[in-house]
Amino acid sequence: MKRLLLSAIASLIFLFSNADEIKKPTVMILPSDNWCVQRYFTQSFDNQGTTTRIPDYQRAFTEDIELPQVISKVGGVLTGMGYSLKDAEMEIKSMGVKQAEDNAMSSNTSGALISETPLDMLKRRMKSDVVIQLWWNITKEPAGKVVSFTLEAFDAYTNKRIATSTGNSQPTAESIPVALESAVKSNVKEFDKQLDKWYSDQKKNGREIVLTVRCWDNWNKDLEEEYNGEELTDCIQKWMRDNTVNGSFNLSDGTETFA
Repeated sequence: MKRLLLSAIASLIFLFSNADEIKKPTVMILPSDNWCVQRYFTQSFDNQGTTTRIPDYQRAFTEDIELPQVISKVGGVLTGMGYSLKDAEMEIKSMGVKQAEDNAMSSNTSGALISETPLDMLKRRMKSDVVIQLWWNITKEPAGKVVSFTLEAFDAYTNKRIATSTGNSQPTAESIPVALESAVKSNVKEFDKQLDKWYSDQKKNGREIVLTVRCWDNWNKDLEEEYNGEELTDCIQKWMRDNTVNGSFNLSDGTETFA
């Protein structure tokens, strides 16, 4: 009995250690910016006084017939490989049209504004590790349709590109979602390796993020204000040094109101 118990414990340890090894990041699939622009699924966004065109995911999912099917097929490929998939379409619907188009977050006390794009809102609400942008195009050949695609994976916290894959389907008479699914399956291995490498590095060295510090526009102080003989920016950097893995961080940009 004792031998059986020890064997069972050893099996469980092996099971859990292997489960940790094969754990995959959570991903969210969205149409690429280029795809949205090509199909005029965009909206104007006031980025602190500058008008910028950004993807209108609400309209894209509502009006484009292929998009939900394509993302479902590609998502099926990734979930079959062990990735946890966040459903962007359902989240956009739950946000509602007004909330999806709202581009600002205000202070409860002052009403001061911090700009936030709909993509930022999605990433904040869904908390995925990786945002995958999908682009595809169809060309007609004598033998049938050929679907070309590009998958690009971005770190949801830093917006760094961490993996990419491109490919084409064989000429086919199948529907575009099915043809695209086949093309992704044929070209996804290297994409998977790149994501695994990135995820392993995150587990070893810590989760990389971007921390942005801004001042409310009605605050009568700034980041150069001194506290106990040190500027606020220096106090923040000291905190970062004490609370990051191996004190690893860098201040890439900074002014008296922004860091």
